[in-house]
Amino acid sequence: MAMEIHECVAFMLVNNEQVLLEQRSLLKTIDPGAIAIPAGHIEAGETQGQALLRELEEELTIAPLHYYYLCSLYHPTQELELHHYYVITTWHGNIRAQEADEVMWHALTDAPVAGMADILAIQEYIRLKDTLTIKP
Repeated sequence: MAMEIHECVAFMLVNNEQVLLEQRSLLKTIDPGAIAIPAGHIEAGETQGQALLRELEEELTIAPLHYYYLCSLYHPTQELELHHYYVITTWHGNIRAQEADEVMWHALTDAPVAGMADILAIQEYIRLKDTLTIKP
């Protein structure tokens, strides 16, 4: 029997060769306490773009000004998640952790993320950043 796939949007905020990471709440069912790229589930009837805007507001209290799609990767946990990674280069508002225990900036080349999908997404960003970056 096929496992149900739960689609998510993951948002890589990038600034001066650093990426914003979260330390997930110890109360979360999935990956409690892990250091990760922030992400959230896409709700029924939502597009990826709609979910991205909603999740950025809910989790970090910001609205993206410039963003682009990077890649999609499977993230197997207690459920099979498919993360659609978006890079956000500029945003409006002040970043505040609403759901994570903490958010922090880390160098892209030394980001201590726990999940292989996040590692691969950061590597993909580094590989393609000069090709894909949308300049304001």
